Amino acid sequence: MSPQPPLRRAQILDALRRMAPGIPRFDLEAAADHGVDSPGLRRAAPETAAWLSLVAYVRHVHTDYDTLLEDGYDTESARFFVLDAINAVLGDWDCRRTVSGEDPDPDDA
Repeated sequence: MSPQPPLRRAQILDALRRMAPGIPRFDLEAAADHGVDSPGLRRAAPETAAWLSLVAYVRHVHTDYDTLLEDGYDTESARFFVLDAINAVLGDWDCRRTVSGEDPDPDDA
């Protein structure tokens, strides 16, 4: 049996705080919401859901990813062009982990 949503959200929030201790509260809450609400992450461990949610959130909110897609770039190319920006935001939030071109796609979650 999976945890109830409030418990799961608390677990994801805890994981996000550990992995990105400098994340602003608004971004923390939004990434946690994605981790709870995303159908593809419902069965993921809280740590996994937190990481994938964090990366997807940063990609869509703090980079030009969506603009690149609107401008006609394919998904792979758009991800390539925002990789450094994602890692910069994660670094600003004191996250030790970074994204590489080989990571699983959190947008598929």
